[in-house]
Order: sequence, then C-alpha cells, then structure tokens
Amino acid sequence: MIKVLLAEDVHMVRGALIALLGLEPDIEVVADVASGDEILPTAHKHRPDVAVIDIDLPGKDGLTAATEIHEALPDCRTLILTSLGRPATVRRALAARVNGFMLKDAPADKLANAIRDVTAGRRVVDSQLALTAWDTADCPLTRRELEILRLAAAGHNAADIAAQLFLSPGTVRNYLTTVVNKLNARNRVDAIRIARESDWL
Repeated sequence: MIKVLLAEDVHMVRGALIALLGLEPDIEVVADVASGDEILPTAHKHRPDVAVIDIDLPGKDGLTAATEIHEALPDCRTLILTSLGRPATVRRALAARVNGFMLKDAPADKLANAIRDVTAGRRVVDSQLALTAWDTADCPLTRRELEILRLAAAGHNAADIAAQLFLSPGTVRNYLTTVVNKLNARNRVDAIRIARESDWL
C-alpha cells in the first residue's frame, strides 16, 4: 500500500482528492494538511511514501516544503500540484528536486499513476510543461530593469519611477526602451505581459 500525505489548502479540493485516491486499491491517504507549515511535522509523524503538495500554500510554499522533506526524509517522494504551469515555476520545481510536477486539471487517473511512478523511483513531469520550461530562456533583464518594469506594471509613469529610484525621467525611459528591445516586445505593455507570463515579475 502506498501511503500518501496530501497538502492542499482548499478544503473542497482536498476532500475531492482524498475521495478519488481512496478509490485506488493500492493508495491510502494517511494524512492531510491545509498549510505548508504543517507538512514536515506531519510527514515525520506518518512517514508517507509520497507527499502530494499544492505549490501555493499558506505559511510556506510547496517547493520550500518539498525541499525540507528531501533533506529530512529522503525516502519520501514529492509530487507537486499546481494550477499554473509557468516555465519559471517548472524550472524552480525541478531545481528543488521534486519527483513529480503536475497540473491540477489533469485527469484523476493520471494523478494516481503519477503517485505510483514516483513511488517506483521515476520522475513525472507533464511533457508539455517540461518542453516549455526547457525552451524558455532565463530572464535577460538586469535587477534594475526588472525593478523599473515592476513599477511600470504597477501603473507608475516615468516621472514617478524616476522620483522613487532617484533617476532622471529620461534614464527611466531609456531603461524601458531597453527592456522592450531585450524581450522583443511590441511596447511596454507587451513587455510587462511577457515578463509576467515568464514569472519574472
């Protein structure tokens, strides 16, 4: 029997996942938690074979909790669930050495099979997510360019940004032009969209 710890903060989703996994003859949910802070103490107590963890949890995010599990309980596998398959998030998950990474809207039988696969020592990552993460480059923007783009995304104009960062408005406009060019964007709004979709902002 594969023992599973489930970490999901939305009660209805958590209940549905427990019910679905309960239909599997070889999988048992031995514990469930609603926050990231509860994951490691609960894993210590119940010693699951697999921790199925939502990436966005209150208290502590799923990737941080997965890293802690790998360090404290190396025999416990980790399978991350997310509603957003952004390339940067996939790369962070792989860097955190998670054993699996799946979208929440995957069919129920796919989750059960993923649990079986990671228990068997295989890594499970949705092929399309993996290709997207592989094909997407690291952020080409400098820290200053990101800072200025973040302020622009928050609705500040060049004069506001210049005042906040002790720069001249002309320098801010030059930075924004550089950002647009580096991202091959059509304009500032398009640059913000590209940066957000790539999880850089």
